[in-house]
Amino acid sequence: MTSTLDAVGSDARGRTTPVRPPRGPKTRSRAHARRSLARAVPLIPAIGLLVVFLVGPILSSFYGSFTNMSLTGSAAASAEWVGLQNYIDLFNSPDFPVSVWLTLVFLIGSAVIGQNIVGMVLALLMRGGSRWVGALVSTFVVGAWVLPEIVAAFASYAFFSQHGTLNAILAGFGITGPSWLFAFPMLSIILANTWRGAAFSMLVYSAALQEVPPEITEAAEVDGANGAKRFFLVTLPMIRRSISTNLMLITLQTLSVFTLIYVMTGGGPGNKSMTLPVLAYQEAFKFSELGYGTAIATILLLVGAVFAIVYVRALKTEVD
Repeated sequence: MTSTLDAVGSDARGRTTPVRPPRGPKTRSRAHARRSLARAVPLIPAIGLLVVFLVGPILSSFYGSFTNMSLTGSAAASAEWVGLQNYIDLFNSPDFPVSVWLTLVFLIGSAVIGQNIVGMVLALLMRGGSRWVGALVSTFVVGAWVLPEIVAAFASYAFFSQHGTLNAILAGFGITGPSWLFAFPMLSIILANTWRGAAFSMLVYSAALQEVPPEITEAAEVDGANGAKRFFLVTLPMIRRSISTNLMLITLQTLSVFTLIYVMTGGGPGNKSMTLPVLAYQEAFKFSELGYGTAIATILLLVGAVFAIVYVRALKTEVD
């Protein structure tokens, strides 16, 4: 009797109508699985392309780092499994810790500090500046971003070389400039990469600043907050997600910079600008040790994964 009453209900006129029994956990789980499968079907071609062109090369490189692959000799025809020997040799090499340190210096100086701060300053100038400020920024900043990397690299080399543009400008003020690429190689490539990549951060922050409600900043101004306080206490907290996203993107982009450094300094003088991508290239293609070079590339991949995980966790915390 109870089951019969549970299965029926009454409408506004008192007539009994059947009531659909509540679905159990298993039924809801199956329905959720069917919806997820239906949503995943259109993604199958994209997933296939990612597997072929991204996961495949990564796995192949990871496998190659455990072999003695080479461009010449018997190892070029049939590579042998050497286990962890490449990694043992890498961690015993005096060049490896130097390259890791220089990579971190380049990353923090160029991405975390350089592109991030310069991009924010340019976004603020674009927001509150006049038309000629926007034209100047578009010419020198956005123009550098859209240039092919090889062209930007040669332009940077011409600017920082001993008889280049920078020293010519200093000579106009009676100052004899040094050979920047030999005396300050890391500073030169950090400034060059900041110049080339700041436009991306500027565009991200320009879009984020447009989303800040003006009434909030106006209320802070009425409360007596000056421009600096409004920026640090109101604007920055409201665009923190954009800051975290931008930091993650420019960090991963900066980790993979090779052409700019190789054209400007070639990793030199000596190893004073030998970042991990340049070291991997030289070991793999200059000294023909492909297995050893792919081991360096694998370490670089792991460094990028660590930074990506940190930024993703930071973004997840903000969303929660």
